[in-house]
Amino acid sequence: MNSTEILTMMALLMGGLTFFLFGMSVMSAGLEEMAGGNLERTLKKVGKNDLLGFSLGAGLTVAIQSSSAMTVMLVGLVNSGIISFTDTFGMIMGSHVGTTLTAWILTLNANSGNSFFMVLLRPMTFSPILAFFGIMMRMFSKQKRRQKLGDIFIGFAVLMAGMSMMSDSMSNVRQFAGILTLFAKYPIIAFLISTAFTGIIQSSAATVAIVQALAISTKMDLRVAVPLVIGANIGTCMTSLISSIGTSKSAKRVVAMHVYTNTIGGTVLMTVLYAVMFFSPSTLSYQVNIFTVAIIHTLFNVFNTVLFTPLKKPLFALCEKTVRGGEDEHRTVFLDERLFYNSPLAISECKRLCNEMAEITRSSVIKALSILLNYNGETAKQVAEEEITVDKYEDRLGTYLVRLSSNSLTEYDGHSVARMLHSLSDFERISDHALNICRLSQEIDEKKDAFSSDAENEIKNISEAVKEITCKTCECFIADDCEGARHIEPLEQVIDRLKVDMKLNHVDRLQKGECRTDSGFIFSDLVTNFERISDHCSNLAVFTAQLKTPRLDAHKYLNSYKDINNPDFASDYNHYLAKYGAK
Repeated sequence: MNSTEILTMMALLMGGLTFFLFGMSVMSAGLEEMAGGNLERTLKKVGKNDLLGFSLGAGLTVAIQSSSAMTVMLVGLVNSGIISFTDTFGMIMGSHVGTTLTAWILTLNANSGNSFFMVLLRPMTFSPILAFFGIMMRMFSKQKRRQKLGDIFIGFAVLMAGMSMMSDSMSNVRQFAGILTLFAKYPIIAFLISTAFTGIIQSSAATVAIVQALAISTKMDLRVAVPLVIGANIGTCMTSLISSIGTSKSAKRVVAMHVYTNTIGGTVLMTVLYAVMFFSPSTLSYQVNIFTVAIIHTLFNVFNTVLFTPLKKPLFALCEKTVRGGEDEHRTVFLDERLFYNSPLAISECKRLCNEMAEITRSSVIKALSILLNYNGETAKQVAEEEITVDKYEDRLGTYLVRLSSNSLTEYDGHSVARMLHSLSDFERISDHALNICRLSQEIDEKKDAFSSDAENEIKNISEAVKEITCKTCECFIADDCEGARHIEPLEQVIDRLKVDMKLNHVDRLQKGECRTDSGFIFSDLVTNFERISDHCSNLAVFTAQLKTPRLDAHKYLNSYKDINNPDFASDYNHYLAKYGAK
């Protein structure tokens, strides 16, 4: 083979590999979007059960077609403190088995049947048809879900085209029989080359596909196929090693577990391979084919699962000894960057943090109102700390959501991101007003007898209304309760009316000398903070009520709903009016 033929073969191999990786990436992205965030959100619920974790890890890896991506996702979840590193064991084992599906898909093309239907079922036959339908769906469908389905079809077709190119590139590899002979004599060389190659391209599926292409074009025996497949599984650890840079100790232990399960299992099987070569070399002379390679790939990962399941506690101990020390102190991780390109999971975690923000905001308002006329310095300190926490949530979540909005999102996901972005500032402002109320309560405590009994009763009354609107608003936001959110606006209108009545009544009391003059500013500031909290609750409720609508439009929604002639609005309004005694 001259240099031109060698160059042509390498170009065809690299071109096929490029198509294969690109097709897998496109197909994975489409499958991920179709799957949505439900599977990922379940990850943190099933980690305690190895069987459920294994099933979910395998299923999710099948969906995204990459065990490396799955491991990186787990690193991000552990780094964010969502799950512990020990909970990832079952999912990692499942992802190792799930990633073998690609090899089995490629074996379909080797079906020996020649009937019309068997030929039609071959991937290289129907993949161009899928590509055509995928392009049509991508160009002419307006539904995001159908467009993603088109991406899956296109990605699969490109993947199969890449596999075909790699197989063609191997047509002349017989002339390199000396290399295969070397591999057969020294399997460790095949193992090291496969490990290094997979570490560079960061895809065990692609390496195994090349081994399958070799199996089609050459006479390859088990002495070559086994170390090549084992090396591919170990080399894929490179992606998770890179992803662990700058993460917490627990996240690094996830990567250590991923590396140890593959390397120890691989070492055991390589030792067995050499032992068989020494005692019964004829056993390994079996000529492999594309199916055999897929079987080896699957058996290796099943073997690892069976080997480590009873040894998981020693494995955890080994990982902890490898990554020593306790967790990093004073380290708060928000929305790990490894989750960013998995839009459904990133949105799910943003919503979880927004819900936490809502809970903290509700807590700060309740605490502030509880000490309004009975000041407590310790409680006020807690409200101040919660206000700082809410500020951090707003800053980091806001930055992350703005970046996330530039991703390719489904209509519902885009709507969810917009709603969360709108809501952050309202939660932050509510916590600010809670802190203001604490400061005013301190001032009231320092100025004894600042208000008359009537003024105090009015403050207690509106405080209950503000407490109710805050709690209901946060509950509706957390539960995505669109219907419940529609009952917030009437209460906000009643609080507005209470504010007006309170200010008028206070002026009357001042004129009659029933309240001290210096209390006027405190009273006015209190009422203003109450009214502001209810306004922000109204904003949050409007965004929640419109969650299922195509577009957020607060003004349009309020104009159509906030009408005393609207029977639903009027019923709620009169209920709250009677409850809180506005006149």
